[in-house]
Amino acid sequence: MIKRTLYFGNPAYLKTSNEQLIIEMTDTGETKQVPIEDIGVLILDHQQITITQALMAKLLANNTALITCDNTHHPVGLFLNLDGNTLQSQKFQAQVEASVPLKKQLWQQTVITKIQNQAAVLELEKIHNGLLLTFAKDVKSGDSDNHEAKAAAYYWKNIFPDFLNFTRERFGAPPNNLLNYGYAILRAVVARSLVGSGLLPTLGIFHKNQYNAYCLADDVMEPYRPFVDRIVCNIVRMNGQYLEMTPNMKKELLQIPAMDVSIDGQKSPLMNAVQRTTASLAKCFEGKTKKILYPKFI
Repeated sequence: MIKRTLYFGNPAYLKTSNEQLIIEMTDTGETKQVPIEDIGVLILDHQQITITQALMAKLLANNTALITCDNTHHPVGLFLNLDGNTLQSQKFQAQVEASVPLKKQLWQQTVITKIQNQAAVLELEKIHNGLLLTFAKDVKSGDSDNHEAKAAAYYWKNIFPDFLNFTRERFGAPPNNLLNYGYAILRAVVARSLVGSGLLPTLGIFHKNQYNAYCLADDVMEPYRPFVDRIVCNIVRMNGQYLEMTPNMKKELLQIPAMDVSIDGQKSPLMNAVQRTTASLAKCFEGKTKKILYPKFI
């Protein structure tokens, strides 16, 4: 069963009773409840939301990714379970002891799939993608020739209409805002699954920034980013250059965990696919397999 993504953008009081999330809307007085076991991601996006400690503890015990946003509605915090797998210590050890050649091979697989998925987005947008397909075929162990960056330069130059004059920058003009929001949701989904698979999100296979607590999540989410990009392309198509964040745009981006992808030849919701990806990565670290399962477009 796919876990639910819940978003709160209005004043609310959130508490728990009988393993339920109890939602009291402070502006309307309306009360709702949701089984905690059904929740995969919960997003708090209002400065007048109150959440009880008891509820936070139950959400984290359920391996729910809890995202909090600042007063500009940008995600700034991510809470995760510290004990997500019964064999966590064993899996941590295998992750820590992973050899450099293994990490290079895993990164090669990651980059190849990312570029292939970027090429698929361009094809769906009816943009020539031959250069990206060539790059994907030529990726070496560890991506020593930096084909990821070469592919990105072509991809971002062509993915959006010319009138946007788009440059991919974290704090750049729209639709960077939409990409950032979608990636934050994706990052939470990936980090949650890594914890559930007994892995430490901090220890990456490629990303090594000492200030980044989610290096492995940033590695694993790379082939999934194009799925966010595809949703943003659809938003651009519907809104033109009017791309300041609206509730409808957020609603579209909140569908990311439930969108359909293909993984290992099977159709799957993205959140479930991420779980298969992180489980396969844990097996790679343990020497049980040499291949990470990554998604493709249907």
